[in-house]
Order: sequence, then structure tokens, then C-alpha cells
Amino acid sequence: MPGRVLVAHQPAYWPWCGYFSRLLDVEVLHLLDHVQFSERGRQHRNTIADHAGRTVRLTVPVRRAFGQPLAEVTIADPGFRQRHWRTLSETYRRAPHFGRYADRLDELYARPWTRLVDLNEAVTRLILDALDLDVRLVRTSSDPPTGTRTAALADLCRRHEANVLRVGTGATGYLDGDLLSRAGIGIEVATYDHVPYGASRSARLSVLDLLMHEGPRARTVLAAGARTTNLPFQSREVPA
Repeated sequence: MPGRVLVAHQPAYWPWCGYFSRLLDVEVLHLLDHVQFSERGRQHRNTIADHAGRTVRLTVPVRRAFGQPLAEVTIADPGFRQRHWRTLSETYRRAPHFGRYADRLDELYARPWTRLVDLNEAVTRLILDALDLDVRLVRTSSDPPTGTRTAALADLCRRHEANVLRVGTGATGYLDGDLLSRAGIGIEVATYDHVPYGASRSARLSVLDLLMHEGPRARTVLAAGARTTNLPFQSREVPA
């Protein structure tokens, strides 16, 4: 009998393709916004590229407080909205599908954002809609799981009656396989193999770049690169 899969990830600003490739067959994404904010990470910055492949980094300026939960992080300079919208317009004005998403992007950057997590959730929703993925977003800050790291993920699985935890390769360095095994939870590692698109675009760009160049075909590209591997229950920490 197929397992009930749970996917949980920190909300990010214009995440890369692999972030969404693991959501192609799930109904819910649990946004881990109760965890500590990570400075200079993808929670508030990511990379796009112009028509010549030159990379451009977008960073949302935030007010930093040591140990602050992601859900409480506030945006320091509202002027980022005009700067980012101008950068996106200039970067992708030649892209085949810019016109398809321009109005939605304009609307996004016209809104007066205060908290980073609200912006990131709206960005995630915009991408999901563009990919025609019916995925519900649930913030963990509304009812934080108990414990940290593996224990917190196991608690989320228990609450939502999931017996398979789908994670990215980065999580395998800290997951406690023994704890998950005792809870009856399997581990599924999701990977994304870059599928060339456009004019040989980079593998690590935001998924927004894929949408601008492939439009409605973006979901097909993601599906072609998505892979999952089931790991056996471990009696020790899962190796990196």
C-alpha cells in the first residue's frame, strides 16, 4: 500500500527547481516557519539570470535578531519591491513567457509586505499556480511541532498520519534514522537532475527562470528531472 508522504521545507524567496519538483504528487507543503532564521540563506535571497546567462542576485533586506524564528522576521526596507520588480522586468523582458506572468508579478510587488514569511508564501503560491499544482500551504508556526530537527519532523508526520518523510539531500546529513524507524516512518530522498531548457540555462537558478523560458511546459521539465529514492530504516544516523 502506498505511503502517505509528508513534505516540509522552510519558506524561501523564489526557490530553485528542486524545491518544487518534490511537490508534483503531494497535496500539502508544510512551511517550516517556526525554525530559526538563517542569514544570507535562501530564505531571503536567490539567483536569476539575464538573456546572456549573467547571474543576478535578489535579496530581501531584513531586520536581523539573533535566534529569531523565521515567522517573526520583518522586512527592513520596503523599497526592495520597486528594485526587484525593476530588476525582473529588465532581466526577463526578452524571455518568451515574460508577458504571461508580468501582471501577477507586478501585483505581488505592489503589495506592502511587512513580514518575510508572508512574502515567501505569496511567492510560493504564485509558482504553484503557474505550475498548475494544487498544493495547500500550512505554516508550522500556527501549531509548532515538538522537538527539533528529526523529532520535529517525526511529530509532523504523526500529526498528519504520514508514514513517509520526503526530504532533500541536505537533510540526510542530520536525520536520525533510528528515531524515524521507531516511529514507523520511512525516508524518501528527493533529488532533481537538471533538465536543459532555454539556451542552456544554469541548474541553480530560481524556478522563476524556468517559467520565464518554458511557460506552461515548466511542469513537464520539472517532472523529467524529479527523482525519489526510498532509504531503508536505519539503526544509526543516516550518512551524508
